[in-house]
Amino acid sequence: MPKFFHQFHRQLKEREWSWKNLTYSFPFADLQPLAIIWILVTGTLLGVRHLGGLQPLELNAYDLMVQLRPDLGPDPRLLIVEVTEQDINTIEKWPISDRTLAKAIAEIARLEPTAIGIDIIRDIPYEPGNAELATQLKNPKVFPITFLGQSKYQQVPPNPNIPEKRVGFNDLVFDPDGIVRRNLMFAKNGKTTMTSLSMRLAFAYLDSKKIDSKLTEKQEIQANKIVFSKLRSDSGGYQNINAQGYQVLLNYRSAEKIANSVTLTQVLERKLEPKLVKGKIVLMGVTAPTVKDIFSTPYSATKNGNIPTPGVLIHATATSQILSAVLDGQGLFWYWDEWQEILWIAVWGAVGGCLAWRLEKSLNLMGSAIVACGSLFGFTFFLFMQQGWIPLISPAMALLITAGVAVTYKYEQSRQQQGIVMKLLGQQTSPAIANALWKERVHLLESGLLPGQKVTATIILTDVQGFSTISEKLPPEVVMSWLNEYLSAMAQEVQEHQGVINKFTGDGMLAVFGVPIPRTTPEEIAEDARLAVSCALAISSRLPEMNQNWLTRGLPTVKMRVGIFTGPVMVGSLGGATRLEYGVIGDSVNIASRLESCEKDRQEDTCRILIAEETFLYLADKFEVESWGPLPLRGREQKVNVYRILGRKKK
Repeated sequence: MPKFFHQFHRQLKEREWSWKNLTYSFPFADLQPLAIIWILVTGTLLGVRHLGGLQPLELNAYDLMVQLRPDLGPDPRLLIVEVTEQDINTIEKWPISDRTLAKAIAEIARLEPTAIGIDIIRDIPYEPGNAELATQLKNPKVFPITFLGQSKYQQVPPNPNIPEKRVGFNDLVFDPDGIVRRNLMFAKNGKTTMTSLSMRLAFAYLDSKKIDSKLTEKQEIQANKIVFSKLRSDSGGYQNINAQGYQVLLNYRSAEKIANSVTLTQVLERKLEPKLVKGKIVLMGVTAPTVKDIFSTPYSATKNGNIPTPGVLIHATATSQILSAVLDGQGLFWYWDEWQEILWIAVWGAVGGCLAWRLEKSLNLMGSAIVACGSLFGFTFFLFMQQGWIPLISPAMALLITAGVAVTYKYEQSRQQQGIVMKLLGQQTSPAIANALWKERVHLLESGLLPGQKVTATIILTDVQGFSTISEKLPPEVVMSWLNEYLSAMAQEVQEHQGVINKFTGDGMLAVFGVPIPRTTPEEIAEDARLAVSCALAISSRLPEMNQNWLTRGLPTVKMRVGIFTGPVMVGSLGGATRLEYGVIGDSVNIASRLESCEKDRQEDTCRILIAEETFLYLADKFEVESWGPLPLRGREQKVNVYRILGRKKK
């Protein structure tokens, strides 16, 4: 890598980018492409999000965070009376008769609960015992249900003999994936506003505790300073849900046990402990799987076989949520405004872009991306533990996609730049060396200079016999053309044998094997020595054909001498700011020059190749050699063991 490197370096400066630009300065040299990438990725992602494309993923993330939260355990203010599969088998009838239901209500009422919620439809009589049930339903603590449905054909009208203030609907709201994550507290039924069962039960309990409640200016319920803010269609990870009515996000309490529970059989057999009932809210409902009053919740995927949750447990969850918010200070879910969510997504997109733009090594980038995603999830989950639901998937995708596009852009830019570099370098060195230069570009150039370093290399020096006489007899333009043909052939062989041409010396050439990437192991140094000798033999083999061609054209033929030596040299930039060249300095260069000019009269063929013992020791008996013994070399006090290369050994 000689003068051409510094010429190449100047060309890079003219293009306003340099080796350093291609490495660690390049990422911040021009942020305009990064800005464009960031805007396009963020804008596209926000558009997809606005259309609801990311909502399913956000809901999955919500479910995961629900599952990861600590379990709060059963709510002591509630008791659930379950109609189990075993109860149905014991009673041997479903639906259970009105008498059985009335007996259960009477037994519960005897133990003085605050409220009794009956999550069992009774739109028609199930004799015997309808009159007995009607009597029990007159109890002001009993809250039966109605079902609003999606149309009037699905509706189950409330019992006309029961005041509206004691009737609650048990309709559930499903997300597009069929999972119950919301609590519908109020809903319109024609011109009538209906109240949910959970609201009826919770506020009956709050009334017993003398907790005041009112409507705010925004027509939202406030109880004990807690405002039940209405869920918007784009709250949290939602984007396009139907938020009609009065909805809040359902805050699931526990995956295992929402409240204490007993079976219907235990109630009928009077095996119910009074302390479980007195002053509590009691919900009675069906948990038997065959009745199919079961629904998917965020916890369903964690259960064995994806088992859904009975409806009565969901109503218990909604009731517990209201009580916990008002009495325990366990806040309701809160959300950012849309502009805050957009800014949040954009910031993480910028983080991903900056990481990709700044970090060059894949492992560093991957590690940083993992840390960034972990930090994003950690912060989002921290807020979730504080009842805050903010987007998680959208910013994560902004981070990863922006980083991915930025890396792709950088790779393409790097590939194009590498193509230019390889084209320039490839004109004077082998593709392998050019590729090595590209990979090691940071270490090869500091402040526009190649730092000096000591390496063990193999040097080739060549010279044309009688060139002075040839140049004297021919016009300069003919000599130039003829010489270019000769040097071009030599340069081609040097490149093919992974060498570097340091300089042309008129009719001669100085080539180096083992730079600019240091070769440190004995095996690598030996490989350089063998490549250098092979290169000289390749040049020698081309000379007869070239001489024949020149002879036909009336041009002079060539006899050349080659000196090869392996030893330590210093390599690096030589010169100043106005002129630099790649210097190869050391006694090894001098010895190679002296070998080339040693005993010029001893030349038996068109190309004489002489090596010293230092090179001979690395050839591993792969070449035919002729020992010339120890010879004195000009300028040296000690003799050097010289060998002449005859050719490759035949296998």
